[in-house]
Amino acid sequence: MKKHNRREFIKLTGIAVAGSMLPLTACSTQEALVSDRAISPDVKLKVGLIGCGGRGTGAANQALNADPNVELVAVGDIFPDQIENALFVLNQRHTDKINVPEERRFVGFNAYKDVINSGIDVVIHGAPPGFRPAHVEASVDAGLHMFVEKPVAVDAPGVRRMLEAVRKAKEKDLSIVSGFCWRYHYPKRATYQRILDGAIGDIRTIYNTYNTGAARFDQRRPEWSDEEFQMRNWIYYNWMSGDHIVEQAVHSIDFMQWAMGDQLPVSAMGTGGRQVRVEPEFGDIYDHFAITYEYANGAKGFHFSRQQPNCENSYKAEIYGSDGVAIASVSRNQHSINGRRNWSYEGEENNMYQTQHDELFDAIRRGVPINDGEYMSHSTLVAIMGRMAAYTGRRISIEQALNSEEKIVPDTHSWETIPKFSDLKVPMPGITPFV
Repeated sequence: MKKHNRREFIKLTGIAVAGSMLPLTACSTQEALVSDRAISPDVKLKVGLIGCGGRGTGAANQALNADPNVELVAVGDIFPDQIENALFVLNQRHTDKINVPEERRFVGFNAYKDVINSGIDVVIHGAPPGFRPAHVEASVDAGLHMFVEKPVAVDAPGVRRMLEAVRKAKEKDLSIVSGFCWRYHYPKRATYQRILDGAIGDIRTIYNTYNTGAARFDQRRPEWSDEEFQMRNWIYYNWMSGDHIVEQAVHSIDFMQWAMGDQLPVSAMGTGGRQVRVEPEFGDIYDHFAITYEYANGAKGFHFSRQQPNCENSYKAEIYGSDGVAIASVSRNQHSINGRRNWSYEGEENNMYQTQHDELFDAIRRGVPINDGEYMSHSTLVAIMGRMAAYTGRRISIEQALNSEEKIVPDTHSWETIPKFSDLKVPMPGITPFV
């Protein structure tokens, strides 16, 4: 490696990643690949859905659009009303592809096991991320291909479980497509391909934001217990969501990781807190974060995220290199490079959510697996690392983050193991310890 500079190193180590970033129409060699594990179009692919909220339902819709011979046969969720809502929506669009009788509508914390064991080929993971490691482990053990919504864990033990599951999935030639949807967005694929090819030189600074308004909140109903209220508003509870830097702003952190060739930062330091949503009903998470990441080559990543209404919004990455600047902006739909050779994207737009499933089912049919597992786990880890730094007020190394023994998710999942409100404490920098 001493014979290569950093830019060449990223190009060399990013070959496999970069190939998966390109639309299939741009990869003639990839199009031609068909293995002896290919599945004939005449064989119906059976799909199961775990987590029937909005994103899970949307992902199921896209899965059913992705292949002409696919069928949804099993669904699972904590709440029966979520199942009914999802099936109502999906039946409006795919009447001929929904085959979910009452006996394959599973309710409860163990519903994921029933879905996985229902004879399916592909599973969609849309449950809250605190449950994701256990759900993915069981899916890999069952030999299922899968779509895995981001993030993939909320603590370091969960990330370690995910990395081991990803390793086993590779051994089994299983496809895993990640919910980091922007990696399937043609304009961003083209922009980041140029960054990784050296269009802006050596990367020195990355500024990434996810500044948005208030998050969804379900007002409490009289019949809800404390536990049901938590489950209905899971994004406000660290043990299920990982806080909004992990649950939502991880997209922007993934932008940073993508630009850095998916190498991990060496440390993070930052701050955060609750300025606006301070009421106890909003759980134990922050409403803003500001994190500085440092990489081995001296590059720095500056992350800023907040969920505060009536404020300036921003959702983008600005990548500053030795030879230019690249911008990938969601809020302004801007994809451009200013440097030695200016460039702006003028190609095809796509529905990235649909492309995720189109490429997943194409890979399954051809028997040539896609596996996004490592980068989805690492980007999740980097977001958790930033949360650790903000919560504790300390500089956190990547080794500390990955090897942390802090488990915020109960070992078993049931109504009885949901944390009590009295046990939930808002983290205090300088007081909250690193574990």
